[in-house]
Amino acid sequence: MLMWLSALFVLVGSIITFIAALGVLRLPDFFMRMHAATKAGVVGPSLLLIGAGFYEPSLPTWIKITLAILFLTMTTPIAGHLLGKAGFLGGVHVWQGTSRNDLAKVLSPCEFIETEPAVADENPGADIMAGSPAKQRGH
Repeated sequence: MLMWLSALFVLVGSIITFIAALGVLRLPDFFMRMHAATKAGVVGPSLLLIGAGFYEPSLPTWIKITLAILFLTMTTPIAGHLLGKAGFLGGVHVWQGTSRNDLAKVLSPCEFIETEPAVADENPGADIMAGSPAKQRGH
């Protein structure tokens, strides 16, 4: 019976992870792809771990699985939130079909503008050396 439960959880976890991987490939913008990846990053591996727990049902195994699922549950949503915020502030454009953007009222996205590098000085360390203590003492 435990072998069947193990197979069921591994199969369902694999299917969810596969569907999320398709979502990462097929969804139209950064934010939707990130949503698919973070959902799969928690649910898919959690079900796979539970399947492994049913395959090897011992207390140390279940403790490790519980800690791993707790870690995934705590870190993946936070990482997804920070990536989404960084993308929004970095100027990543939302899909044209997006009907509502509530962050636009709260945060202003700024696009990073590339500037041309300054012309290299003939003596690149001159401005640093001008303020050095040895230069000021007359050495």
